Amino acid sequence: MNVKDLIDYMYIGLFFLCGIAAAGAPILISHLVRPRTKISKATLQTYECGNIPFGQSWDFRHGIGFYSYALIFLAFEVDVLYLYPVATVFHKVPALRGIGVFFLFLGILALGLVYAWRKGVFLWTSEKKIY
Repeated sequence: MNVKDLIDYMYIGLFFLCGIAAAGAPILISHLVRPRTKISKATLQTYECGNIPFGQSWDFRHGIGFYSYALIFLAFEVDVLYLYPVATVFHKVPALRGIGVFFLFLGILALGLVYAWRKGVFLWTSEKKIY
């Protein structure tokens, strides 16, 4: 092993130690500056947006509308992430083809949105119409 290899290993070790320090410093600092008070029973309770919690967490069931709404949001959020790479390489493809593919992709997204809208995913339970 020559001196250059040892210097490279020292850099790796230094980056490793800096990474551990960057991860551990916020934990250590928050532990040092936190208030030293007695923890009451109310402190350990789950916070439920100002409402007094009741029962166990598995006693309450959310409606399926919440999950459907979240999944639709997640799907469109991921699809919007695909628009960024398209916009960055837009100048590298022929103009008509790029615009066509872009609007085809947005059209497919719009069809998914229209389908979810027609199925009533965006309506809350109290607003849904029974057909």
